[in-house]
Amino acid sequence: MGQALGCIQVEQSNVAVKEHFGKFDKVLDPGCHCLPWCLGYGLAGKLSLRVNQLDVRCETKTKDNVFVTVVASVQYRALSEKASDAFYKLSNTKQQIQAYVFDVIRASVPKLPLDDVFLQKNDIAKGVEDELEKAMSGYGFEIVQTLIVDIEPDQHVKRSMNEINAAARMRVAANEKAEGEKILQIKRAEGEAEAKYLSGLGIARQRQAIVDGLRDSVLAFSENVPGTSSKDVMDMVLLTQYFDTMKDIGASSKSNAVFLPHGPGAVKDIASQIREGLLQGDSVRD
Repeated sequence: MGQALGCIQVEQSNVAVKEHFGKFDKVLDPGCHCLPWCLGYGLAGKLSLRVNQLDVRCETKTKDNVFVTVVASVQYRALSEKASDAFYKLSNTKQQIQAYVFDVIRASVPKLPLDDVFLQKNDIAKGVEDELEKAMSGYGFEIVQTLIVDIEPDQHVKRSMNEINAAARMRVAANEKAEGEKILQIKRAEGEAEAKYLSGLGIARQRQAIVDGLRDSVLAFSENVPGTSSKDVMDMVLLTQYFDTMKDIGASSKSNAVFLPHGPGAVKDIASQIREGLLQGDSVRD
């Protein structure tokens, strides 16, 4: 009904292009406008001023001969002050933007190895945005933002990269495990050395106490029993210890013992050897 009366409505965030006998006349802002068709005025079309997004997938090759698919997301919109250029100069805006994205990506990515492509994706996006801004501004479009949203290597390359990363992590884990085992062995050796040192101190003190006890016993026996010498007392003490040892060996059913000759003559020889050892030890200590 409105068009029959020569009136049109332009929605918010849109503009309309008005023509007079097929020639551009003016850009109509949102609202109600009168187009007397009988005088040769007409509506050429409408143009949205909203931000549009175009996702472009571009396959290219890196410097180290790895094929990758780069996904770029371009956000753009038409400028109201250049609406006539945006309406008349381009017949396929998306195709034009896609061509510029392909050109920039295929010119920059082959200069970089695969790892640097991931690290410098912001620089690639900046290059695409600058090139698009310079090219599309003449057609009445503004490039709002350009993002590199994904970089997809070939599946075989991706699998190889995952295997390399897994091997590196396993190597680090093996080194850490070996280092832990090394520390454990060092601590265990330090503990054993400390235990042996303390055990040696205990044995030395035990032997010192035995020697001191024997010395005191010999002196006390010699004083209380006239006519006995230190040698007689030591022979008696050693003989007593010898029979105590034989008793303990015989009482144990599971003992690992080395049997020595145990006749009276052998006991005398053993007593002589022990006594000489003790006397030598006392002389060295003195």
